[in-house]
Amino acid sequence: MKLVVPEEVKLIAQALKKAKFQAYLVGGCVRDLLLDRVPKDWDVATNAKPDEVQKLFPNSVYENDFGTVGIKTDSENPKLKILEVTTFRLEGKYTDKRHPDEIKFAKTIEEDLSRRDFTVNALALDVVKGIAGEIIDPYGGQKDIKEKIIRTVGNAEERFDEDALRLMRAVRFAGELNFEIELNTRRAIEKLAGLLEVIAKERIRDEFVKIIMSDNATRGLLLLEELNLLRNVVPELREGIGVGQNKHHINTVFEHNIRALDYTVKKNYSLRVRLASLFHDVGKVRAKQGDGPDSTFYNHEMIGAKMTLKIMDCLRFPKDITEEVTHLVRNHLFYYNVDEVTAAGVRRLLRRVGPENVDDLMKVREADRIGSGVPKAVPYKLRHLLFMIEKVKNDPLSPKMLKVNGEDVMKILEIPPSPKVGQILNILLEEVLDDPELNTKKYLESEIKKLGKLPDKKLAEMMKEAKKKAESVEKGMEEEIKKKYYVK
Repeated sequence: MKLVVPEEVKLIAQALKKAKFQAYLVGGCVRDLLLDRVPKDWDVATNAKPDEVQKLFPNSVYENDFGTVGIKTDSENPKLKILEVTTFRLEGKYTDKRHPDEIKFAKTIEEDLSRRDFTVNALALDVVKGIAGEIIDPYGGQKDIKEKIIRTVGNAEERFDEDALRLMRAVRFAGELNFEIELNTRRAIEKLAGLLEVIAKERIRDEFVKIIMSDNATRGLLLLEELNLLRNVVPELREGIGVGQNKHHINTVFEHNIRALDYTVKKNYSLRVRLASLFHDVGKVRAKQGDGPDSTFYNHEMIGAKMTLKIMDCLRFPKDITEEVTHLVRNHLFYYNVDEVTAAGVRRLLRRVGPENVDDLMKVREADRIGSGVPKAVPYKLRHLLFMIEKVKNDPLSPKMLKVNGEDVMKILEIPPSPKVGQILNILLEEVLDDPELNTKKYLESEIKKLGKLPDKKLAEMMKEAKKKAESVEKGMEEEIKKKYYVK
């Protein structure tokens, strides 16, 4: 097999060898080359010390305690702009199950490979004169790659006890590569699953995201459950295991959420859509009333949104993605009937959901449908809704899109900034949502004058009415939703 190594990597290896040092490609990039996959990273290991590497490569950065020097290249490929060169090293005990107590430089590549997690990653490729040469493989990694097996280097319990995140990494590699986890390795994971409790949530999140974004995400999630790890990652998902639904669903709540995720993976949808699809019905278990074909799950989208917010916060997701995923879960259960919903209703739906979220919301709805076992992801009703959204998307949907603003209200009524200004703008918006033709400066200014003459109590009553109208985006739909979920 011809192993193709980028020129940028070859040049670094050649420079190290010319200076009488060793240079090997190591870890995942060697594994991926053997699997005929494009490596995500290119890591070079050498017996040169960090200061020696920096002397050879002045355009480099060394800002860590692990012997890794980042060498800047002129490559246009983002993955090759900075290549990491790390001195052979050995690691001491892992008292905190996360970081080695000490790191010391090793003399040989074999010593360096002995500290690695899995045999498929304990490989080194000697780059000789710019071509791929001998593979250093002291732990049978090539054999395990051929047999599609994930196996630890040495004693499995010791490897996981050193760094408990390796428990999740084993699952991630098994999912990403479509490999099986070797029996002793598997048993060690099941036994030591509780060690995940001491791992920083950010590190767990990063591995969870890699699992979710892999082509075999559903297999990865099922492995997390099989190996007792899911309870320390997203325990809320486990609540749906074995929980039946009603006559509209052929699967349990857990199975339905997994199938919804699977659809988004096949469609190569974004992380936000994948997470929202996985969590969209997480609240059903807590909302369930009754059992059998007539059981109900009323309000599960609101319960699920609160649970999703807690999940995302617990895993330390960034605020923006947390808010968007929670918003998608909260709004996934919208109802739309071609004969019942008006253009004004669609405008209110857009106002509530946000035009920028419509595309992702539709994708979550597709996943929900396919996860329920229906044949079509996008039926005529959804296609018609998309048509209506396209038709009204440029209509006024928020106070900012009105032809008047707060300054106009204060000037016309000769009042200072106050809640009254916002009340008037929101009342005007409700009028314009019903009829966009009313969004003219002349008409709205005349309405401002009329509203300004009303007592505060009357304005407050009108605001309540406006709020009720806004909340009934699906006017007449509530009963349909209740019928669908058998809610009385």
